[in-house]
Amino acid sequence: MMRILALGGPGAMGRVAVRVAAGLAGVREIVVADRDLDAAHRLVKELGGVPARLSARQVDVTDADGLAAALADADVVLNTVGPYYRFGPAVLRAAILARTHYLDICDDWEPTLEMLELDEQARAAGVRAVIGMGASPGISNLLAARAVADLDTVTDLYTAWPVDVPGSGAEQTELSGPDGRPIAAAVHWMQQISGTVAVVSGGQVVQRPPMRQVTLDLPGGRKGTAYTVGHPEPVTLARSYTLTGESASLMVVTPGTAAYLDVLRTDLDEGRLTNESAAAALAKPATRRAMRAAVRAFGFKAPGSLPPFFAAATGTADGRRCTVLAHLAGAETLMMGMDEATGLPAALGLAQLLDAERVPPGVRPPETAIDGERFFADLAEHAASVRVMVEVAVE
Repeated sequence: MMRILALGGPGAMGRVAVRVAAGLAGVREIVVADRDLDAAHRLVKELGGVPARLSARQVDVTDADGLAAALADADVVLNTVGPYYRFGPAVLRAAILARTHYLDICDDWEPTLEMLELDEQARAAGVRAVIGMGASPGISNLLAARAVADLDTVTDLYTAWPVDVPGSGAEQTELSGPDGRPIAAAVHWMQQISGTVAVVSGGQVVQRPPMRQVTLDLPGGRKGTAYTVGHPEPVTLARSYTLTGESASLMVVTPGTAAYLDVLRTDLDEGRLTNESAAAALAKPATRRAMRAAVRAFGFKAPGSLPPFFAAATGTADGRRCTVLAHLAGAETLMMGMDEATGLPAALGLAQLLDAERVPPGVRPPETAIDGERFFADLAEHAASVRVMVEVAVE
């Protein structure tokens, strides 16, 4: 029976993960940890009656000694403290030193590369670490693995997640916390629509400006345009599979929102905004920026009939060129908020991490650490309308 340290447990995504994890077999106790001790106590009280024993602890991840002490008392750490480009690698290093198993929802590509470089240290310490086990990355990686499974060779591999397309449920996400400040996920988003981001081109990881239009023609007559964003999927999928073409994480987004994100990108790149102020401007658009976006919107294409959440792989099977689409049906139930869409997969990934025979030591992305068939079966139990759909088109 395991003792779980839930760093950032009272946060929007952490609280969902804690609630689900408290019912997992093999979980004896969850320590809800946060720099805001009152918030940790409130969640413990709110979840009273769950199978696992809950307690609260004050932990600031920037306090190395306090973090080390908390990790030393835990078997596994569930890290939902973001943004990960600030905090991810330091917490993973501390977990390896403490020989505490680790799972997070890291959605930044830069620290993903840094954390993957800790693989040898984790192996030597016997630490099992899964990084990026949320919605995207996380579910998206497992959809990519499902799509690739039908191919002998892989050329292009795209993953995509919804922003505000009607019917996806993603438009319900609140971008500000109870204190009125932007949530960490919004600050992360601004980091990943500015500067340059990692994509795969010609089978190699390269850096390109984000918000690039990618038009796809997928099985089932699904066609439309999505937009590149900085996310871990391309850098991990390029390591996990032999890709010879293109790979990127895409946003399925309406033209008006894409244009507003592009305005924020411009202001970020020209130094008029920081990630924090851009995230605030995303939550509460100013009139002048909204007008600039309205003018730009004419240059942005619509998502058309693309699924809101999918992975698409092109390659060959039995000597024939194929495109495989793996997507979630009924995903609007799951995507009714970023917190549920991210926290639930984290807890279901944790269920597999607790199985020592399932995940070997080392630092691994979801596609090489998590059994997709088991994961999607578990997901269907928690969100009954969600199921994986696979469509194949042969040229």
